[in-house]
Amino acid sequence: MTNRFVETQPLQAGKDSPVPLAVRLRAHLAIARLDHSIKNVFVLPGIAVPLSVMPTPLDSHLLTHLICGFLSVTLIASSNYVLNEVLDAPFDRLHPTKRMRPAAMGLVFVPAAYAQWLIMMIAGLLLGSLVSWQFTVSVAALWTMGCLYNIPPIRTKDLPYIDVLSESINNPLRMLQGWYMVTATLVPPISLLVAYWMLGAYFMALKRFSEYRQFDNPARAGAYRKSFKYYTERSLLVSVVFYVAASMLFLGAFIMRYRVELILSFPFVALVLSIYFYLAFDQDSAVQNPEKLYREPGLLCAVIVCAAVMLALLWIDMPVVSHLFTPTLPVRDNF
Repeated sequence: MTNRFVETQPLQAGKDSPVPLAVRLRAHLAIARLDHSIKNVFVLPGIAVPLSVMPTPLDSHLLTHLICGFLSVTLIASSNYVLNEVLDAPFDRLHPTKRMRPAAMGLVFVPAAYAQWLIMMIAGLLLGSLVSWQFTVSVAALWTMGCLYNIPPIRTKDLPYIDVLSESINNPLRMLQGWYMVTATLVPPISLLVAYWMLGAYFMALKRFSEYRQFDNPARAGAYRKSFKYYTERSLLVSVVFYVAASMLFLGAFIMRYRVELILSFPFVALVLSIYFYLAFDQDSAVQNPEKLYREPGLLCAVIVCAAVMLALLWIDMPVVSHLFTPTLPVRDNF
């Protein structure tokens, strides 16, 4: 979609000459980043886990909740993307590839973009209200985090480490959204939500690392993103290790408490994380644009196999695995 706007003059289109209506409309469609809807896959674990532990009829009621839920999440996420495009336009002009985004090129009518931002949010909340109040709260939280991430004076994306943690909290929010599409009675385990949060932080920190490496000097990097004034390649990689270790710790806690069979999926999880880590070192890495990761066949195959294995292990009971991991030490009494 980027190449569509290359032939126009980015910083002159809105100043020296009027932007054709068709170009303007395409620009407003582009800033909603509907192609990023692939990130809705992070909702799926929130659907799969409650379905595996409670009898839920696969009827029209559930189907309606799923359709309204996914449309709601998509609209709320697109609302956040519109805000991001508008507020980040001055900084995107300093980036080697993001300078070709429609808002950075002056193709977006800013007042209309703010209206687009609010209309998408309202539509998303209305659709969410057809699912449940718990789901509506979760998508409202997703929208609120987008505001905190982008709008000054808070603008958490400018704060080192807070930028990663505040952006990646969208991961457990998406899990909650999937969860509340299925049930409004069960409460998701905290260990699973924290594991999902830290997993998102791992992905986001590697995205920051890949972006940082694209600049030829720290000063230019800091001009593009304020948090880069405080980062180095080493500090970003150290944070990556922390996030992945924390994620696996909490995932292990969830597995041992609720579904020990999932421990057999660890080699596949590790393979996916390793391939992702490897890709972050590539020039113009797809890690910077997660919506394009499907173009990485090795990663795609690993993700599909890992997801299939984990899904199977959610439903297939293996007593031998439970027996193998039966506690062999005395269990302390709880006082």
